[in-house]
Amino acid sequence: MPTPEPQDGILPQPGPSAFFLVLRVLDHARDARGVGRAAAGVPALAGKLAAAEPAARLVATVSIGPELWDALSPERRPAGLRRFRSLEVDGRRAPSTGGDVLLHVTSKRPDLNFELAQQLRCALGDRVVVFDEVHGFKYRDGRDLTGFIDGTENPKGKARAAVALVGNEDPAFAGSSYVFTQRYVHDLARWATLPVREQEGIYGRRKADSKELSDAAKPPTAHIARTVIEEHGEELEIVRHSFPYGTTSEHGLFFIAYCRTLDIPERMLARMIGASGDGLHDRLMEFSRAVTGAHFFAPSLAGLRRLAG
Repeated sequence: MPTPEPQDGILPQPGPSAFFLVLRVLDHARDARGVGRAAAGVPALAGKLAAAEPAARLVATVSIGPELWDALSPERRPAGLRRFRSLEVDGRRAPSTGGDVLLHVTSKRPDLNFELAQQLRCALGDRVVVFDEVHGFKYRDGRDLTGFIDGTENPKGKARAAVALVGNEDPAFAGSSYVFTQRYVHDLARWATLPVREQEGIYGRRKADSKELSDAAKPPTAHIARTVIEEHGEELEIVRHSFPYGTTSEHGLFFIAYCRTLDIPERMLARMIGASGDGLHDRLMEFSRAVTGAHFFAPSLAGLRRLAG
């Protein structure tokens, strides 16, 4: 039996413009079914926009938070779906802020991203409130606002499906994906006071070309030293779709990852915050703070239609 088709925005490399919309449902018992129907309509809405403007390469994914999922389908739920667990160690925080619906749109056209988000928002009406709305953009040649290239080791090609999509471990949800999100606010003024060599030690890469530092030169608190985890000789991977965002007053990174299991990004975060038991933390956390944190589930296209009930 072929694997169910995933939603369009999970596997492709994203366009240069992104829109992230996190919504909360006001009354799960009353409104869950209507919200599910509106969410199930997103692929058709996105398809119409994409067909009208094919050069824009618009794709979208809509995901459901654990509490709304339980209201929609308590008897049929993904095995690993759970709420984001907050962490705090020595002033470094990863708060759990939750959310019921996540719309993730990317394209070459920020106006089309907005149009799709607005269509969903109008379809949902007063059943939801907006918790977070983030307009992401490609910065220079794919860099974070700190000046370092983002996602250097992101899986490419066919490997993306193997990393992002649920498979035979939960066959009822094959072709779906778990979604891990956090919004970070950077202290760029403080970051700019560091010499480039110290910044490189914090990332574990050269700033100019993203080449990884040697083991001798890379501190154990470097970002990649904390987020790269190997088991049985294999690196644990996620598919990142993160984007810089912001204004001149507040700016940072909207971090989003699609994965077969939430265990992987949760372990990465624990090592970053300093909650993994080895006494170390990611020094990048001294210059960037998480202000949101939530888990979602992006069902396959067939699974999304089932939620419409």
